[in-house]
Amino acid sequence: MCGITGILFADGTRPIDDRRVDAMADAISHRGPDARGVWFGRGVALAHLRLSIIDLAGGDQPIGNEDDSIQVVFNGEIYNYRELREELAGRGHRFKTNSDTEVLVHLYEQHGPDFVHRLRGMFAFALWDSRRERLMLARDRAGQKPLYYTRNADRLLFGSELKSILAEPSVGREIDPESLEDYLTFGVVPGERSIFKNIHKLPSAHYLVIDRENWNAAPERYWTLRGEVDNGRSEADWIDAIREKFRETVAAHRIADVPVGAFLSGGLDSSAVVAALAEAGGPQLTTFSIGFQEARFSELAYARQIAKKYDTRHVEAIVTPEAVASLADLVKFYDEPFADASAIPMMHVSRLAAQHVKVVLSGDGGDEAFGGYRRYAHDLKEAAVRRYVPRFLRSGLLRPMADCWPKADWLPRRLRAKTTLMNLSLSDAAAYANTISICRNPLRRRMFQSSLRQQLNGHVPESRICDAFGDQGGDALRGMIAADIDMLLPDDFLTKVDRASMAYGLEVRPPLVDHEFLELTSRIPSSLKVNAGRTKWIFKRACDGWLPDDVVHRPKQGFDLPIDDWLRGPLREAFAETVLSPSARIGEYLDQTIISGLQESHQRKTGCHGQMLWSLLVLGAWLEHYLPAVPAPR
Repeated sequence: MCGITGILFADGTRPIDDRRVDAMADAISHRGPDARGVWFGRGVALAHLRLSIIDLAGGDQPIGNEDDSIQVVFNGEIYNYRELREELAGRGHRFKTNSDTEVLVHLYEQHGPDFVHRLRGMFAFALWDSRRERLMLARDRAGQKPLYYTRNADRLLFGSELKSILAEPSVGREIDPESLEDYLTFGVVPGERSIFKNIHKLPSAHYLVIDRENWNAAPERYWTLRGEVDNGRSEADWIDAIREKFRETVAAHRIADVPVGAFLSGGLDSSAVVAALAEAGGPQLTTFSIGFQEARFSELAYARQIAKKYDTRHVEAIVTPEAVASLADLVKFYDEPFADASAIPMMHVSRLAAQHVKVVLSGDGGDEAFGGYRRYAHDLKEAAVRRYVPRFLRSGLLRPMADCWPKADWLPRRLRAKTTLMNLSLSDAAAYANTISICRNPLRRRMFQSSLRQQLNGHVPESRICDAFGDQGGDALRGMIAADIDMLLPDDFLTKVDRASMAYGLEVRPPLVDHEFLELTSRIPSSLKVNAGRTKWIFKRACDGWLPDDVVHRPKQGFDLPIDDWLRGPLREAFAETVLSPSARIGEYLDQTIISGLQESHQRKTGCHGQMLWSLLVLGAWLEHYLPAVPAPR
């Protein structure tokens, strides 16, 4: 687990100032505190910051092939590198280290860019082929490891985090209005865009191959999760297959030359990972948990139960309202505005774990693999109702009712029908996009300053969800999971884990997003994932008798801050100063009068806008950090 960055000039004769490369590397030094390496070629430079996990003595990067004509800088882990190394050695390739990184250069020699299909792991890398003067950037299938780039007619810059690119003074910081609307909609900036114009993410499961004759090459997708549903297996067969593949996947993710720990929330997924690790034997496992003073948000009792059952060395801490001071760290380490409030406890548990180990396994991805979110069961009920309502009634009756129904958070839950009526009037895909949106239209567009609203050009953030949902032949759960794996998993949940952990030099490995495991679970019929409203049903059956019943079958709790209460209390002053102050930068982009109305409604409890207000607080803090006001001339 490391950080990578570098420069490629369109003119190969142009010299590279090593101070520029050093500044880009310095900006992400937290990702690799153990070693630094830089390699310079003809109009190209590659830099690497290392967190030593495998081959501690010999794995420093960049690493080259036998004649150094191919060089690579790599962030991540390749779990099948030993098998690949043995195969390549049998073909005559000579290795000088025992690291997983060196496999990449020899696999590229053997197969060219298509070698990414052979990799099992989490990765982002940059590979330079001197003979062809070709740069290859690639990112893993699920999007566990990040990679940004920017390109103009003269040069391409890349880096693990935005801040490495922003360290180059010539890179502009103009906000992309469409990305800002995406953020207000989903709480993250998804897909290939970044918050800044002209800086892009390499999307998950893509690579970009660029040379000086093909300077404007576009990224190419190399993998899509499209497993055909297998209705031929019995429930017992699926349980056996899940158990077998789960244990194999966890074992593959344990590979390291340093001690490996585990995050333990007390939920089903992390508990199953801990159980698999403990039952495989080896040194006593260290587990890490975070709880809250507010009992309804804390799962520590369940985490302790699992830790005791498997005799782990258990370490835990409490997150208090004083954790709001972490907002500054969130803004610093996440680079883009990022409104997933669970990033705060994730940073705390990462900092806690980094004091004891360099690697932890986590339970991230289980909800996407097995249909674990409560919203899946809720939207499936709506989809069932939608089947019985003729299309002309949905559009002609339910949609007008939804438009005029009040957003009345103070009413009893059964009378809060606005979202339900809207969802019933839409397609399965559009309804799911509406479900996961933080800020919906028309409020979202009204919130923009008029000058910025004119630049949106009909942009519809929800269309990304609809496209990823696809045509699932009436299988709404399959569409919801496809949309989440396409956007929320890489751009929210895995981004949250990467930035929080790498801020403290910690590597987090989530076995449940292993692509081989996802390919297995994608073939499981939806009726076995959400069964009669019971989420994650088949995985719970697989864990029966293995984990305690009250861990397996209790309702999903999540890993969230008590953000609604905190915004009415300890965060209230910070919100007023950062978002509502006349001098706040956010006022240049959004209408503070509308925001003030939302905040007042939340304070009076006539509305429940905690998630939206938190996203605005993060945006306001982010703007102050990344776009500080220019002092007026005297």
